[in-house]
Amino acid sequence: MRFEREEVERAVQCVRRFVPPTPQYAWPLLQRRLGLPVWVKHENHTPAGAFKVRGGTTYFDALVRREPGVRGVISATRGNHGQSVGWGARRSGLEATIVVPRGNSVEKNAAMRALGVQLVEHGEDFQAAREHAMALATERGLHMVPSFHRDLVLGVFTYWLEFFESFPAGEEPAVVYVPIGQGSGFCAAAAARAHTGRRSRLVGVVSAHATTYLDSFRAGRVVEAPVTTQLADGMACRIADEEALDIVRREADDIVAVTDEEVAEAMRILFADTHNVAEGAGAAGLAALLRDRARAGGRGAAFALTGGNVDTELFARVLAGGAR
Repeated sequence: MRFEREEVERAVQCVRRFVPPTPQYAWPLLQRRLGLPVWVKHENHTPAGAFKVRGGTTYFDALVRREPGVRGVISATRGNHGQSVGWGARRSGLEATIVVPRGNSVEKNAAMRALGVQLVEHGEDFQAAREHAMALATERGLHMVPSFHRDLVLGVFTYWLEFFESFPAGEEPAVVYVPIGQGSGFCAAAAARAHTGRRSRLVGVVSAHATTYLDSFRAGRVVEAPVTTQLADGMACRIADEEALDIVRREADDIVAVTDEEVAEAMRILFADTHNVAEGAGAAGLAALLRDRARAGGRGAAFALTGGNVDTELFARVLAGGAR
């Protein structure tokens, strides 16, 4: 996926009106722990507490220009995409309905409702919620906001552009770890790497309890996989997006899987070493780096802390040593 300079400039201007550039730090305690330079891109510091809001900003900017008659939208989510849609709809004067699976994050649900979203609970996982949202879109004449789309990737691209442009050419980290849910984060990282001419290897990270992208990466086609993760809901995808998979297969150096236990340990480390709260998917990059550090060869690694929207009770259990 490539973006022309003019659309990149428009996306940056569009996102900057709402989301300032997020911090990026090389934390000394993390460097000491890992034994190599490591940079963290803090997308947990956006107005929605996660990177997704960037994609919603550019998606709705394009939507209201492309379909000026649209009056309402609908989508499905486990939380961060829903907040992105909620913010985009509110700023565009549109009504939004979001379908979430039963048992979804209580605090992510509350955040979406606070944005004026009508919340519908349906199904046991994201895929079931997504299929119900598509049916409601047809029934109610609503615009279905997908979980993966070029306009969403363009918004997410802006944070990876900030990241890669912060390094002089030739001084970028050897390896960058990118969590994969539906794929917009990874595809945006690949596009920004190409746009800036940087040469970091990109390693996708999935939950070991939601392996559709890993299985599909290996098989060369979309392979459905069960979702059993109790912690990394941002990576709880049952069926890989075919377009995203094509990009992942072309651009990824590798795909690695991390367990809920490894993610929980990474969440604890991030809190101890940086005093940042990370949700499960937000800590997945560090979880992968902790046991994959040899890949960097001592030359430096990086990951995005993609979100910090974790329920208080769950985070308390993780800090106390649990994994769910």
